[in-house]
Amino acid sequence: MDGDITLRPIRMRDQRAWREVNRRNRDWLRPWEATVPPAPPGQVAQRPTYRQMVRHLRREANAGRMLPFVIDYQGRLAGQLTVAGITWGSMCSAHIGYWVDEAVAGRGVMPTSVALAVDHCFRRVGLHRVEVCIRPENGPSRRVAEKLGFREEGLRPRYLHIDGGWRDHLVYALTAEEVPDGLLGRWRQARPGTPQK
Repeated sequence: MDGDITLRPIRMRDQRAWREVNRRNRDWLRPWEATVPPAPPGQVAQRPTYRQMVRHLRREANAGRMLPFVIDYQGRLAGQLTVAGITWGSMCSAHIGYWVDEAVAGRGVMPTSVALAVDHCFRRVGLHRVEVCIRPENGPSRRVAEKLGFREEGLRPRYLHIDGGWRDHLVYALTAEEVPDGLLGRWRQARPGTPQK
């Protein structure tokens, strides 16, 4: 939690608020949202229901492979952030995906949420590296990574199925050694007009 922004686990009872925010932001999110690729012959590709999605996220979280959060802003659901692809052993790495309600975009909600998640991953979970993969055309999302000091590492061609096709993504990364005092603290110092705690 940081001021008006809270990251918390996603719940079944978030369904109504999640659906409402998602519906209202359909056009805003469509160009950046993961889609289900065409199914192999004889199979049908379907988007999961909200309940199926939450059950899947919980199973992955219980297996230690994922941290599924919603973002609350001023007490209301304003987006989602998922730490996924958690890999242990010699890698200790994960990647973050996120979306935010257009109504609160530009208020520092997403950079703060990402900073909270990264600090949790490095300080509590014990990860060493976190990546964010972003479509090159997604200027606002790229600015989130750049404001927080993620390094741009290169392009992954046709990396994810987004908006109906396989899309290129830029890879941004950060390691624990790059933020020894925490990413949230660095973000607070860099953000104009933010009171220091």
